[in-house]
Amino acid sequence: MSTEVSRRQVLAAGAALAGSAALVAGSEGTAAAAAPTGSGKGESKVKPTIVLVHGGYADSSCWNATIAELQCKGYTTICGANPLRGIPTDAPYIASLLDSISGPVVLVAHSMGGTVITNAAAGKANVKALVYISAFVPDVGETQGDLINKFPGSEVLPVSVPVPYTKADGTTGTDLYLSKDGQAAFAADISTTAFQVLQATQRPFDAASFTYPTTAAAWKTIPVWGLVAGRDKAIPPACERWMYARANARKVVEVPHSSHVAMLSHPKAVAGLIVDAAEAVS
Repeated sequence: MSTEVSRRQVLAAGAALAGSAALVAGSEGTAAAAAPTGSGKGESKVKPTIVLVHGGYADSSCWNATIAELQCKGYTTICGANPLRGIPTDAPYIASLLDSISGPVVLVAHSMGGTVITNAAAGKANVKALVYISAFVPDVGETQGDLINKFPGSEVLPVSVPVPYTKADGTTGTDLYLSKDGQAAFAADISTTAFQVLQATQRPFDAASFTYPTTAAAWKTIPVWGLVAGRDKAIPPACERWMYARANARKVVEVPHSSHVAMLSHPKAVAGLIVDAAEAVS
């Protein structure tokens, strides 16, 4: 994976090319932004840039199969490297990525990434749609802890392993890792081999992420699309349905047999919903 410094350099170069896109091929997608070509009669519509944000126990590579589907349809894609430190760190970081993109954006998130984009997209005029893939959609003042306990059925925290780490200020924080016994709770519908790779390459999240209250709710001003993973044992499907309904989602797709990681086990359904959102706001 490229460093964040090189990613920002690429994005800056892309923004400087008026009317064109700078393509940077990578395992996580393409870092590029297209300048608008206008909306007059006879002019083609501008495809929005698709920005994908991962959640906990994962990294940007979890979107690879979905990216392949989107790129085949001609969409520029960027995967945001979510720091997974909690709203005060994660939301400004993703917001800065959004600021670097020229042209319209469809912002997509999985799981805890939903909390991040809900905060990060507030006030961003270039974000035209929010797409939540088995994700949190909090309101102002709510925490992820509030939401994950609102409905029964989550089994992921008991298979999470706490690991102390030292913060920059010398204090001790706690990271949560998905254990080797976590497949049934997190990714029951992918192969054992695929889960072992995911578990080995995961990025942990700070346990304090569940305690930070949401400070903005971008879904109140930006249209929403949502995917419910019917066999989700991380965020209960009932909670996903309730959050999407509260956000007045324009379209909700249910994937009845999907585990929490729908973008891995059902990438065509995930990409299809993202394309629906992109076409609706183009």
